Amino acid sequence: MAGLMVSGTQVSYVGQYCREIPESLGRDFGHFAKRLDLSFNLLRSLEGLSAFRSLEELILDNNLLGDDLVLPGLPHLHTLTLNKNRLWHITNLEYLLDHLAEVTPALEYLSLLGNVACPNELVSLEKDEEDYKRYRCFVLHKLPNLKFLDAQKVTRQEREEALVRGAFMNVVKPKVSNEQEAAPPEEVHPQYTPLPSGSRELTSHRGILGKGRYLYYGRNSEGNRFIRDDQL
Repeated sequence: MAGLMVSGTQVSYVGQYCREIPESLGRDFGHFAKRLDLSFNLLRSLEGLSAFRSLEELILDNNLLGDDLVLPGLPHLHTLTLNKNRLWHITNLEYLLDHLAEVTPALEYLSLLGNVACPNELVSLEKDEEDYKRYRCFVLHKLPNLKFLDAQKVTRQEREEALVRGAFMNVVKPKVSNEQEAAPPEEVHPQYTPLPSGSRELTSHRGILGKGRYLYYGRNSEGNRFIRDDQL
C-alpha cells in the first residue's frame, strides 16, 4: 500500500488524501498496532477504527473530522491529537468530552489546537487568554485524568480550580430562531488587513498618515565596512 509505513507497533498512513480508513489497514495491522498516525488526510469519520483495539496513541491532525466525531471503545488509548480538524462549535465541546470520557478512560494527553472548539487567538481574533483558560478549566473538569492538554502540562492549580469551578465554565448555546439556524455560518477565519475599516473599499482612495518607530542598529551601514589600505 503506497504511503504506508510500519515500524514495530507503529503504523503510519499520512498524507494519502483518504476519506475513510482503508479496510486493509485494520485487517493487516489492527491486531498489533499501538500507535496509529492518520494525519493529513480527508477523514470525515473514523469508521474502521474499531479494528485497532490495542491502540495507545492516535494521531488525527489535519483531517476533516467534525462535531459528530465518534470513536470506538479504546480502553488503552492514552494519547489523542485532533489538531486542525473541523470541531467548529465550542457549545458541542461537552458532548465530545463526555464521549471521550466513556470510550477512552485511560486518556492522559489530548490536543485540540487549531479547532474553533479550542478558543484561542490562533483560530479567532476575538478570543483571548481568558477564553482559553476557561476552556482548559472545563476540559479538566470533564477529563480529570489528563496530564497534558494541548501543548501544556496540566498544573496542580488548574486541577484544583477545575474541581471547584469547572462545571460553570461551559459555554451555553443561545436559543436562536429557525431563520437564524437556516442562515449560513459566518466566515470563521476573517481576512486580516492592517487598513482602517474606512479604507478597505476599492473605491476609497484616501491617504492614511501614520507614525512609526524605527530602531537602527547600523549593522549594514557602509561606515561599518572594513576598508583596507589598498582601497584608499
